[in-house]
Amino acid sequence: MVTMRDDRTHPLLAQVPLTVSPFVTLPTAATLPYTYKNMPSTLPSSSTGIGGGAATGEKPKYVVSSSGHAAHPDDIVASCKQLHAYIDRLQEKAKSDLLALEERIRDRELAEKRRVAPGWLDSQARLLEPERKPGAGPAAATAGTSAADSSLAGQLAGMSIAQQDGVSEMAVDQGEELDRAFGGLT
Repeated sequence: MVTMRDDRTHPLLAQVPLTVSPFVTLPTAATLPYTYKNMPSTLPSSSTGIGGGAATGEKPKYVVSSSGHAAHPDDIVASCKQLHAYIDRLQEKAKSDLLALEERIRDRELAEKRRVAPGWLDSQARLLEPERKPGAGPAAATAGTSAADSSLAGQLAGMSIAQQDGVSEMAVDQGEELDRAFGGLT
C-alpha cells in the first residue's frame, strides 16, 4: 500500500510540475483584533430585565422581538400550534359554508325550473304537449294547418318572380327582382 507522507512522495506525483495560477489566491490566516472575546457557551442573563423566571418556576423568556415582547421558544411553538388549529377550524367552517351555499343555489334553481315547467322534473314523461283549446277537435286542427300551409305557399309564390313554366330563377333578371323587392328608382 502506498501512502503519502511529507518526507516521501510518490514517484509519479514527483514527475508532475506544479504551476501557480494567477486566478487562484491561496487563503491567508485571519488576524483578530486585540479586543476579540470568545463567545460564551451558555446564554447570558437577559439585559432587558425580562424573564428572570428561574426562581419562580417559569421558563426563561430569552427570545425578544423588536417590539420588546419576550417569550420562551416552547411558548412560541405552542402559540404556533394554536394558530394552526384555529386556521384549520376556519377552513373547515368555510368549506361547510361553501357547501351550504352551493346546496341553496341548487335548491333555488330547482324551484325555478319547477315553477317554469311544473311536473317536468317530478315525472318520467319527457314529452310536453301544449294545452288544447276546449271544443277544438283533431279535425279542426288538421283543417287549420292545411289553411295555414296554403296561405304560406301563396306568400312564397308571390315573393318569387320565377315562372312556373320551367324557367329557373338564375335565368330571371336580377335587376327586376331588386326592383320588385325595393321599388323602382324612377
